[in-house]
Amino acid sequence: MNDGQRPPDTAAIVADRSFFGHPRGLNTLFFTEFWERFSYYGIRPLLILFMTAAITQGGFGFRRDAAAAIVGIYASSVYLASLPGGWIADRWLGLQRSIFWGAVLISLGHISIGLSAIFAHQAFFLGLILIVMGTGLLKPNVSAIVGPLYPEGGARRDSGFAVFYMGINLGAAIAPFATGALGEKVGWHWGFGAAGLGMIIGTIWFHMRAPKTLGSIGAEPSADAQQQKKVRTITLSVVALFLVFVAVAMAGIIPIEPVAIATKMTYFIGTLSVLYFAYLFFFAGLDRNELKRAVVILVLFVFSATFWSAYEQAPTSLNLFARDFTDLHIFGWQMPILFLQSATPIFVVTLSPVFAAVWLALAKRNIDLSAPTKFAFALFCAGLSYLIMVSATNTVIAGGGVGVRVSVMWLIVTYFLQVVGELALSPVGLSSVTKLAPPRFIGQMMGVWFMSIALGNLVAGLLGGNVDPEKLATMPALFQHTAYTLFAAAAILAILVVPIRKMMASRDEM
Repeated sequence: MNDGQRPPDTAAIVADRSFFGHPRGLNTLFFTEFWERFSYYGIRPLLILFMTAAITQGGFGFRRDAAAAIVGIYASSVYLASLPGGWIADRWLGLQRSIFWGAVLISLGHISIGLSAIFAHQAFFLGLILIVMGTGLLKPNVSAIVGPLYPEGGARRDSGFAVFYMGINLGAAIAPFATGALGEKVGWHWGFGAAGLGMIIGTIWFHMRAPKTLGSIGAEPSADAQQQKKVRTITLSVVALFLVFVAVAMAGIIPIEPVAIATKMTYFIGTLSVLYFAYLFFFAGLDRNELKRAVVILVLFVFSATFWSAYEQAPTSLNLFARDFTDLHIFGWQMPILFLQSATPIFVVTLSPVFAAVWLALAKRNIDLSAPTKFAFALFCAGLSYLIMVSATNTVIAGGGVGVRVSVMWLIVTYFLQVVGELALSPVGLSSVTKLAPPRFIGQMMGVWFMSIALGNLVAGLLGGNVDPEKLATMPALFQHTAYTLFAAAAILAILVVPIRKMMASRDEM
C-alpha cells in the first residue's frame, strides 16, 4: 500500500477541497465502494437465475428453495462478516490494509466463480466464500475512513457521507444492466466476469490512490504489537479451520442441505440476539434510562428484521416472478430480467433528497415523527407492496396460469413502495442506535443491529424459493401472508409508539 514516498500530511488531506468541495480521499473511497457495490449487486440477483437454470441452459439445475436459501445465506453472511472484519482492522491490519486485502479477496472470489464454468460447484461456492470474507474486511472499514476526512464534523461531514452513499447506490444501479445483459444474453459466466472485472478495477484504484489521498488516515491499527500478534494468530487459526471444513464439505464427506443450514442459521442468530439483550438487561450494569433505551433498540431490532425479510426477497421471489410471469418486452425487444433489479437503487437515489426535504419541512412545522412511527410507516409500505404482488399473481392465475405474463408495472410499483419504506427505516434505524445505545456499547450495538438485517436476509431466502410455475395456486397465499405479517407488525408498532416515547428520558432522543 506504500509506493515508497512519504505520505502526505494529514492536515493537508483533510483541508483539500478538490473533489467537488471535498477531500480527494473521498473520491478514492467513493469509487472503491462504487465498484464493490457494482460487483455485489451485479451477481446477487444473477445467482438464483443461474442456479435454478437447467444444466442444458448452463445452470446448475438446483431446486428453487435450495437456490433461494443459498442466496439468503450468502447475503446474511456478508453482513455478519462485517463484525470480525471491523475487529481485524482495529486490532491487526488497520483500515487501509483491510480494505485492500478485502478487495483482493472479493476479486479472487469473482475469478473463482468465473472458473466454475470449468470446475463447476466447487469453484462457485469457494468464490462466494471468498467474496463474503473480502466484503467483511472492506465494507465496514471503507465507511469508517470517511469520517476522519472531516475532523471538524458538522454539515460538511454529513455532505461527505451523502456523496459516499451516492456511490453505493450508483454502483448498485448500474451493475444489473451490465451483468444482466451479458449473463442472460451471452452466458452466465460473462455476467459474473463483468462483476469481477469491476471489483478488479476497484482494487487497482484503491491501491494506486490510497497512499496519495488518504496518507496515514486508517493506515495503522489501534492495537499494540502484542495485541496485533494475538489477533493475527486467532484470525489465521479460525480461517484455517474454516477452510478445512469447506474442503471436507466440498469433498462430499459432510452433506450440505442449504434450506436446513439457513433455518439453523436463523435460529442461531435469533438466539444469539436474545442472549445479547439478556446480557444487557441483567448483567451489563445499565442504569434505569439506559435500560429503557436498550428496550427500544430491542423493539426496533425485531421490526427491522421483519422489514428486511420482506425487502430482501427482491433477488429471490420477486426476481423469479420477473423471469416466469412478467412481460419484459419493450417495443419488441425483450429486456433482461436483471434490469428490473436496478429499479430499487434508482428509486433510492431519486427519492433520498425528497425524504430529506420532507423531514426538514415537518421539523419546521414542529412535527417530530419518532423512530417507531417511521418504522411503522415503512412496514405498512412494504405490506402494500406485497398486496400489489397478490393482485399480480391473481392476474396470472385468472389468465390461465403457466405461460401468462403480466405487466412489468406490477414489479416497478412494488419496488417503489419498498424503497419508500426503506428510506423511512434504514437511515432512521442506524441513527437511533447511535443515539440510544449506551456510549460504552455503541460498537457492539451497531454489530447487533446489522444482525437484524442478516436475520431478515435469511428469512427472505427461506421464503424466496416458493415462487414456482408448478405451485401457482400457492403464490397468492405466499405474498398475502407476507403482506399480512407486515401490516400486523406495523399495527403493533403503531400501538407501541406512545409507550416507547414514555420510556425515553427525553423526547429528543427519538
